[in-house]
Amino acid sequence: MDKKESKLTYILLELAHHLPYSIFGVALGLIVMGVLTFLAILMRATDLLPEASEHLFHVFHPSHILFSTVTTTAMFWKHEKRLLKAVIVGILGSVTICGLSDIFFPFIGGLLLGQQMEVHICILQEPQLIVPFLVLGILGGLLVPQTFEHSTEYSHSAHIFVSSAASILYLMSFGFYNWIESIGAVFLITVFAVMIPCCTSDIVFPISCVHRGCRHK
Repeated sequence: MDKKESKLTYILLELAHHLPYSIFGVALGLIVMGVLTFLAILMRATDLLPEASEHLFHVFHPSHILFSTVTTTAMFWKHEKRLLKAVIVGILGSVTICGLSDIFFPFIGGLLLGQQMEVHICILQEPQLIVPFLVLGILGGLLVPQTFEHSTEYSHSAHIFVSSAASILYLMSFGFYNWIESIGAVFLITVFAVMIPCCTSDIVFPISCVHRGCRHK
């Protein structure tokens, strides 16, 4: 088996190992957001739901950046101990792909379902909310692999949960207010918005950036 096939095999194995954590994270995110919506309806506060969801989005999206940066940096750092490259991979693998997961895919999904969606990009409009989480995520990613044998699986699970919550909160905040009425479609949107970018960020991107001579197993 050549080096290119070996790297592809390792990526597929990592994806298989992370799959149960991904499914659990998406399901848990849907349940938590459903409970919060139920409580808002019960308290007759649905008019305040978009504003409250936007505030929660500004908690979950930076948290998503944090978990994504930890996982991406840790996955790369396990295979290659080059500090500057690890930092660059951590930043690119989290900020760009988290933006796709939390903003772009929910925005497009809402439009496809006939909603009038708004574009809100936190890294451009509120960078002060993102940068501290990004910096701490890189530091955590450099330290976690030395502490936890299965650190990437646990951080990936948390990453998936926070990402699914952030995606639904974006829908609720910026146009798709009655999302539970279309929960089947929202579930599909969330799966695509979370699974593809997050697995790319946590697994495919960092391993693809590892040098060809890596022999980590």
